[in-house]
Amino acid sequence: MVISDRRAHWRRDLMTLSGYLFAKLLDGRTVRLTPFLWNRLLRLVPLLVVVIALVAVDRALRGTLSSGYAVQILRGLVQPTLPNGGWSITVEAHFYVLLPVLLALGSRNPYALFGVLAAAIALRLALYLRIGQIQDLAYWTIVGRIDQFLCGILAFRFRAVISGKPGRAALVALAFTLLWWGFDLGGGFYGREDYPSRTPVWILVPTVEGAAYGWLIAWYDDWYTARHKLRPSSRLSVFVALIGTYSYSIYLLHPFFVFSIGRAIDAQLITLGERPYLTLVLSLPVFLLMVPIAHLSYRLIELPPMRFRRGYLGPRTTR
Repeated sequence: MVISDRRAHWRRDLMTLSGYLFAKLLDGRTVRLTPFLWNRLLRLVPLLVVVIALVAVDRALRGTLSSGYAVQILRGLVQPTLPNGGWSITVEAHFYVLLPVLLALGSRNPYALFGVLAAAIALRLALYLRIGQIQDLAYWTIVGRIDQFLCGILAFRFRAVISGKPGRAALVALAFTLLWWGFDLGGGFYGREDYPSRTPVWILVPTVEGAAYGWLIAWYDDWYTARHKLRPSSRLSVFVALIGTYSYSIYLLHPFFVFSIGRAIDAQLITLGERPYLTLVLSLPVFLLMVPIAHLSYRLIELPPMRFRRGYLGPRTTR
């Protein structure tokens, strides 16, 4: 239960980071949508195709492969049905289509993005009142995940309010930790009732997550930039940056290994299901085992197609 719950929560912070990074990299620039989408396709699709094929091979060896898998992959273009966490790639693809509009809107009037955020919350409220639950849409689709991307963009636009204030960042981190601890005690993602949960808390969960992660990302970016100007990067910083480079491979490939390792530990050493803190401690060496695998994946699968990237930045806009 603990392992599957952690798996479900893997990507929420990275979506906020995506919004922040794109806002930073594209700040004051126009974006040509076609080459932009082409570049994202080159970056994300090759490894995703390999993973889809590996899952098909695994199912064939287990005798569970059927035509339903092909239907699942086709549905993954618009629904959260791609394997190995590929649902988040579908969400990001939807976000990329919206990105030029959001950046243009934020460039002219950053406060307008708060209106988009409010509209997303209102949409979830309306859907909740209509269908009686919103957890599925809030967690697995752009209906909820748009909040995290927006909060990342807003964190960059309003970074002057955040930067240089470690006390506020610490309070945000503490408040979010306590809030999520209480949420976990109440049943967490799977809740204490039938899944999906019918609690209205999911109307605001994406917003709260995005706001907290956005604040902390903006603060860390400012702190790291200031620190880097004073001293060269340490070996630890270089290693962490390398993990960031390999993060996509780690994300898509880890389901092939991590749950088998968890089951082996359960069977041979100690039961992890009711020991979440021990699970977190043991996750570090397992994570480090993924780094050389991700290195090979990045070098052999992800990197070669990138030589076909095209320029997508237009001239700078005037404000």
